[in-house]
Amino acid sequence: MSIETCRIELGGGRFIDIETGKMALLANGSVTVRQGDTMVLVAVCSADPRPGIDFFPLQVEYRERFAAAGKIPGGYLKREGRPTEKEVLTARMTDRPIRPLFPEGFINEVQVVSTLLSADGENEADVLSIFGASVALMVSDIPFHGCVGACRVGRINGEFIANPTISETEASDIDLVYAGVPGKAIMIEGSGSEISEEDLRDAMVFADGIVRKQCEAIEAFAARVNREKQAYTPYLPDPEFLAAAEAVIGGRLTAAVTGASKLDRQATQDALKQELKDALTEKFTKEDGTEPDFGLVWEVLMEKAIRGLILNEGVRQDGRKLDEIRPISCEVGLLPRVHGSALFKRGDTQALVSTTLGSSGDAQDYDVVTGGANKKSFILHYNFPAFSTGEVGRYGSAGRREIGHGALAERSVLGAMPKEFPYTVRVTSEILGSNGSSSMATVCGSSLALMDAGVPVSDAVVGISVGLVTGPGKRVFLTDILGSEDHYGDMDFKVAGTSKGITGFQLDLKIAGLDLDGMYEALLINKTAREKIRAIMADCLPKARPELSPYAPQMLVMKINPDKIGALIGPGGKNIRSITDETGAKIDVEDDGTVKIFAVDKAALEEAKYRVEGLTGEVEIGKIYRGIVKTIKDFGCFVEFMPATEGMVHISELADYRVKNVEEICKVGDQISVKVLDIDDRGRIRLSRKAALAEM
Repeated sequence: MSIETCRIELGGGRFIDIETGKMALLANGSVTVRQGDTMVLVAVCSADPRPGIDFFPLQVEYRERFAAAGKIPGGYLKREGRPTEKEVLTARMTDRPIRPLFPEGFINEVQVVSTLLSADGENEADVLSIFGASVALMVSDIPFHGCVGACRVGRINGEFIANPTISETEASDIDLVYAGVPGKAIMIEGSGSEISEEDLRDAMVFADGIVRKQCEAIEAFAARVNREKQAYTPYLPDPEFLAAAEAVIGGRLTAAVTGASKLDRQATQDALKQELKDALTEKFTKEDGTEPDFGLVWEVLMEKAIRGLILNEGVRQDGRKLDEIRPISCEVGLLPRVHGSALFKRGDTQALVSTTLGSSGDAQDYDVVTGGANKKSFILHYNFPAFSTGEVGRYGSAGRREIGHGALAERSVLGAMPKEFPYTVRVTSEILGSNGSSSMATVCGSSLALMDAGVPVSDAVVGISVGLVTGPGKRVFLTDILGSEDHYGDMDFKVAGTSKGITGFQLDLKIAGLDLDGMYEALLINKTAREKIRAIMADCLPKARPELSPYAPQMLVMKINPDKIGALIGPGGKNIRSITDETGAKIDVEDDGTVKIFAVDKAALEEAKYRVEGLTGEVEIGKIYRGIVKTIKDFGCFVEFMPATEGMVHISELADYRVKNVEEICKVGDQISVKVLDIDDRGRIRLSRKAALAEM
């Protein structure tokens, strides 16, 4: 196979270079995609359908090698382990835009593997993986109705940038990952700094210009490679069996898919499906004993019934109007000892969300291959147990869906978090019931839980999903889709934002793209729905509570001389460990001398502060301290007002009247307030209780 290359200009002196025919030559197709010194290898392979399979088994993997950035993995095992959150999210973004472009009925096993080979720390690899997967499939012998273009869009000072660098993305008010075919979006993912619907539309229009350029170049590139596509047998229902099934069911399936209760609908459908099996099993069982594929035919009939109901009658399964939101209820403060909690319910979908505040030392650290931040102080985790759909399932570590939904909710809610907040915040969403858009229920519940904890968020973040059903000459948008409307429909477009604008978004399509006018129409429908939900949430809790939860850690921030950091920490951490062990407080020290003290109560906080000041502070004349009487003398007493630092209070400075005996005022072990009057040339400190009391 000859080596073929292609260069695509993105504008602003940026280029993408593509090459095939040099690496991974035994794969069905492979390419390297490069921008700057960041390079990704994408290889695709296919196999015959597995016996008994009734779905398209597309597997997409993305892996980053530390060697790509000249690094060795941390930890005991010097080998890359389980996929990181970023690798999972990139694999999901690579999967979603290519999946709709495989032929109908194609169920051959397909595996797409993207590997980061080189990372320059400035150019991101995720959009290279998405674009590379499309190109690798285009030059392979695997049937694929491409090409899919992909780019990231940023905006700085009002100017859009294609595939911005990591540092440019951090300064941008839009982070849009866009994949599509010319004139149509297939997948978008990203966040915004409370941007308008018009801003997002304009960013997509800009991205479409890049996609058109990419697809034009890649179609010519694939033509030069000229690889013949493999033959396959499509997995489609037998026409005779399908017609017989329709004759048995008649119009009863349309009635069976409607009704207010999901459980009632399911029971009616199960009974009808069993009737279908009883009526047709014997007639359509083959001589070798193979029974007809009821699963495939049932799916076709269900899809036809649900879509026909929407397209032809303008009716949804649960009787709602096309733009109607299911009943919503909200409750906060229902978990007695957590820092903040909320229960958000929309129809059958239910999210129980809790907020936990911790010290800055609780922030999540992670190894970074491609560049960017390596610490995260706002964390949102999404859990989706099997019982939330009334099913029995496997329990283990978080799956790709949980990681993806959690990431969408996290970046959406992050847009309202205060910029300077000294706590690490962890939000946990437990999905207790799921029948459509539990990630957006998580967004709404997270906002309420944060406000219940007293976190000073700028505004509530509200999210909802808009669906789509298309037919010959028809296009119908659906507000607040059910799980079945997601499964049998064409789109799941989630958008979240504050009252000022959009903070997070995600689009999944099962069709080969939606034109940008349709995308904008869906954005406006979503905006209207969010405002309705916002009003309901405001009735529950209109703004953040004025104070943090009493169960949250008490916190104090103080500054010390950076030269004293070593004295605070002590040899081998002895001093700071002694403070934390004896007070129970957590102490975080930053290089600029900022010290953050976290404690369970005020007494522990004050004691830790006192100990820190004693190790790092310098005695200030005129300052008032709280000290402990250590020694009593006839002429006065000695008070330790900083660790290992004492001063003398003369008997005449104990009170504003004549004191005959020191013990009239204090005894050894008493705590008293004192003011530093003077420090002589020998370092002796003169204190006054009388002066301190006069100022308090």
